Amino acid sequence: MADAAAFDYDVAIVGGGPTGCSAGLFTGRYGLETVVFDRGRSSLQRCAYLENYLGFPGGVDVETFYGLIHDHVEAAGCDLVSDLVEAVELVGDDETATADVAGDSGGDAADAAATGPGFAVTTQSGETVTARRVVAAARYGGDFLEPLGDDEMFVTYEYDGETRTKFDRDYADVEGRTPIDGLYVAAPVSEVNVQAIMSAGQGARVGRSVITDHRLERGYPETLARHWDWIRPETELADEETARDDWRERFDSRVPDDCDLSAARLRELREADVERQREMYVSEETVEARAERGHERLVDRLGFDAGSESDFDAAPE
Repeated sequence: MADAAAFDYDVAIVGGGPTGCSAGLFTGRYGLETVVFDRGRSSLQRCAYLENYLGFPGGVDVETFYGLIHDHVEAAGCDLVSDLVEAVELVGDDETATADVAGDSGGDAADAAATGPGFAVTTQSGETVTARRVVAAARYGGDFLEPLGDDEMFVTYEYDGETRTKFDRDYADVEGRTPIDGLYVAAPVSEVNVQAIMSAGQGARVGRSVITDHRLERGYPETLARHWDWIRPETELADEETARDDWRERFDSRVPDDCDLSAARLRELREADVERQREMYVSEETVEARAERGHERLVDRLGFDAGSESDFDAAPE
């Protein structure tokens, strides 16, 4: 149980399928310390072959797909743990600091310590880690959330003459937030998790919700809390200093009149945000290097020489 000043992780994700990995990709890339647990029942593992996931014109076998998404979350900085989560419990209270913001992996300014309760995540092997936020991303069940003690999570239904209980797929809102501070549900949710690509989209949406709430906790006004993760060509920066001034002006224009943060704090948040925006622009050489690295990672996973045709069968005449 955690009464220390810092949690082990900013985010713990329960479920290492398309939903959980997509959420982790966003939180990891932002810089939040993220762990993804993958050891439960997977609906995708029941699929014989995946043919409707965009980007695979010939389809992809499930084993290769899992390898690719797991490679991706690890490349984004997430810890991937092959263990079944048995329980999630609340720890700490509203006065518990989650981290020293001076070392905040989110890269924000250093004078506003985030506070709030967190969670202890216990696995089948008996290991326990703590996290400020938890994302449930396991389509089957939700028993591991029972220790949180919210009866509204579960609904009863009749089956074959018996009364049974299941997780309420409408417990979370459309962006994954729940009545419990710091708890998000990306799966199971109504209608969304019926296709792998839809599940991945919901995971991304919830991952962005986590980032938004992290930024709110760090002091960003609500009008500036959302974050977009995209890479742009450096050639669009005709003049870097002019661009930085434009970003500062845009930031200031979106600060609400009733914002109660000090001018110094706002400047720190603004400069952190400007630096993040600058990092989104990369040179042509960087694009080429990343493209080459991306191809190499695919080759490593698929196990063939990208420069050779010997691994491909010739098309029938």
